[in-house]
Amino acid sequence: MMMTASTPIFLVLGQLKREYIITPAGKTRIDQPGGNALYAACGLALWGESPGLVSRVGEDYPQAWIENFQEYGLNTGGIRILPEEHDLRTFLAYTDVNTHFNDDPVSYFARLEMSFPKSLLGYKYPENGLDQRTGIAALSSRQSDLPKDYGYARAAHLCPQEYISHRLMPGAFKEAGLTTITLDPGPGYMAPEFWNDIPSVLADLNAFIPSEAEIRGLFKGRSDDLWEMAEALAAYGCPVIVIKRGSQGQMLFDADAKTRYHIPAYPARVADPTNSGDAFCGGFLAGYRRTFDPLQAALHGNVSASLAVEGSGPFYMLETLPGLAQARLETLPEMVRKA
Repeated sequence: MMMTASTPIFLVLGQLKREYIITPAGKTRIDQPGGNALYAACGLALWGESPGLVSRVGEDYPQAWIENFQEYGLNTGGIRILPEEHDLRTFLAYTDVNTHFNDDPVSYFARLEMSFPKSLLGYKYPENGLDQRTGIAALSSRQSDLPKDYGYARAAHLCPQEYISHRLMPGAFKEAGLTTITLDPGPGYMAPEFWNDIPSVLADLNAFIPSEAEIRGLFKGRSDDLWEMAEALAAYGCPVIVIKRGSQGQMLFDADAKTRYHIPAYPARVADPTNSGDAFCGGFLAGYRRTFDPLQAALHGNVSASLAVEGSGPFYMLETLPGLAQARLETLPEMVRKA
């Protein structure tokens, strides 16, 4: 599905990566475009929208890739190229559709009797730690990254980034006139140490979309009940909480309607689950702006994720048969149940 990028109504803020993937079937993607922002943008573009990317990359990031993004209808005016190199490589090796590893790539290529890619030499998986409350990393989004033509935007999704970016950007968007803001938190602040900081992240959001592991991390020592967690977060003023549960689908709490839903994952043939949660978030935003119905938004996201996992790479979902997404959207409500 090729199209021309236009002035965006939707913005997607997050990371662009250089992917090295060994899929569950043992197939490889070597130095290909990826990252949470790209998967979320494609999950949104699946529904006919032309989102604007907001991301930061080094001068060594392939310019040809950025030009190719435009062919898929993504506006790249918000990609800021920094005047130095940044290592944006990410490695994932799947042992099955639910299990992956990020470190020691040499052993996985050796196990498959494949030549180790020279472009992956020196790769080290970045250690995950707690975020800082002050200062902002070089690759994190900030308000100054938004080009002037993005001023027409009315909706935005924030992919996982560090705490300070997520603390500041939603309020800035509200002041700029954006009326719909969704956010997928970063793992570096979904921890008990940030308990008192979470309300400031939620204050300006329409929907908060953590993974099950992330929300359990935040509530460690406080609760083991996922619905209780969702209601506690909604009490801070965010009307929609969606908990992503991978192959188990999603749990949706609609605070305004006081309704809970279990949404099973669409029964897709899983080839590569990489960043399917980000594809869900992009589809969710598209559906929310279409209908302003949280359940319909989640169904759109579910379909985006189902198409993302059936191939490999962010653009696969945009190259599926026309009408397939809509067909899945029409059958999925039969599987939803209230909790």
